[in-house]
Amino acid sequence: MFLMCRMTGIFSYLSKVFFVGLIVLVTLMLIRTLTYPSQQPNVGQCSPSDADFIKLTDAMISNFQEILQIKTIAWSSSNIMLAEIKQVHHLLEKSYPHIHSSKFIKREVVNTYSLLYTVQGSDPSLKPYLLMGHMDVVPVDDQIWEVPPFEGRIKDGYLYGRGTIDNKNTIVGIMEALEFRLKSGNPPHRSFFIGLGHDEEVSGHQGAEAISKVLAARTEDLQFLLDEGMTVLKGVLDWVEPAVALIGVAEKGAVTLNVSVEDIPSGHSSMPGKESNIGVLAKALSRIEQNQHPVMFGRGPEKALLEALAPEAAFPLKFVLTNLWFFSPLVTWFLSQKPSTNAAIRTTSSVTMVGGGTKINVLPPAAWGVINHRIHPAQSIQTVIEYDRKLISDPRVKIQQREEWDIDPAPISPYGDEVFGYQVIARSLKQVFPTALIAPGMSIGNTDTKFYWNMTKQIYRVCPTFMLPSDLQRFHGINERISLINLQETINFYYHVMVNADAATTMPKHSHVEEL
Repeated sequence: MFLMCRMTGIFSYLSKVFFVGLIVLVTLMLIRTLTYPSQQPNVGQCSPSDADFIKLTDAMISNFQEILQIKTIAWSSSNIMLAEIKQVHHLLEKSYPHIHSSKFIKREVVNTYSLLYTVQGSDPSLKPYLLMGHMDVVPVDDQIWEVPPFEGRIKDGYLYGRGTIDNKNTIVGIMEALEFRLKSGNPPHRSFFIGLGHDEEVSGHQGAEAISKVLAARTEDLQFLLDEGMTVLKGVLDWVEPAVALIGVAEKGAVTLNVSVEDIPSGHSSMPGKESNIGVLAKALSRIEQNQHPVMFGRGPEKALLEALAPEAAFPLKFVLTNLWFFSPLVTWFLSQKPSTNAAIRTTSSVTMVGGGTKINVLPPAAWGVINHRIHPAQSIQTVIEYDRKLISDPRVKIQQREEWDIDPAPISPYGDEVFGYQVIARSLKQVFPTALIAPGMSIGNTDTKFYWNMTKQIYRVCPTFMLPSDLQRFHGINERISLINLQETINFYYHVMVNADAATTMPKHSHVEEL
């Protein structure tokens, strides 16, 4: 009886300690939530009343329409409309006379079809940066558009055409911004390069890689690099009301594997063995699909993305996101339930092709399949292949790397308040899209930035394209378009990048001309 009373007392004491501890824990977490600081850049809004605001003109629209009308299609690395690429060269010369006549700017043709502009700044002590784009576009074969894809037609406030968001908008945005600076008598302080490739859609080896070799021979490194990439998304994250402007600080890798089985002898289907080559392969592929690669949450930029959005989230989600140190397991489970968010926290595995068998009454002499992995930055091609081998665990299944498009994940670029290149881009985005939330992110696709890994650690991927969920399918799809308002925003974004990059260090607040 005494022992039971003593045990009851101990349990009562432990329960009180537990509940007191729980109250203290929740209190500390609430304090953290209520005091969690905003991570958004503190900058002034780019306004039409500013003296250096670039208002979209008919001439700018016409310049964009003309470049859209040139069919710079790339079907493969050996099948690019190169004569049309040359037409773009001539069009840029005609459309931007101040750029092409400036004594501070040198234009070079690299590898016959790509372009490299060197813009000489007034302060040679400042390390140069690089702005990138590409002139080629993907095909429109067998696609039925609302308007002709190479007409450059304006409809309901949108300019339609292949290349409007990938990637001729970047070219026009950069060129219009620089042309405006030169016409305004405001040449840059920091030198920079503009690299325009001609084969990004089919590898980039002839264009961006060739440009990177030219630059590597001239400069040891770059301050930062800005290429195409992530966009300004509204409504894609249903728990965040404002638009979200993501800066790609990482880029997934890719590896494609051939898996095959041919150890089991063929024969007549009337006398089958216990297993077949197709059956063995099916089991292997099923293991791949049923057993995902491990969660890498927090080892890429995905955690920082959520923390950047946390102060703007509503309660109770704000409570969760400001305390990821505690809720990470719950958050990763939630993210893993949706393909689009699951892809952000791990290496993905997709069985994309299968084959085997020669006749309906003959046992298959072989079976094969193809697995495409998109690799999280915390892993590598080699670790992914090793994981697959252990998972399949069957020596009869041969695994061979295809190698054609394989690439390890890009190094994660630094981001934060003290990182110059990241802050230049973050501030520029906030100035042009003042209601958007700025956050680091990870690109799922691959870009030409892979050729510059050895030239700077500050590599970023941004397209200042405003998009709704319904617009995502327009990338490489039908009815590609950009609003005229967004075209104006694109030009102003690149202008602000140029202005903000002129600072010697990370800046407090960008001032417009009339504020000086």
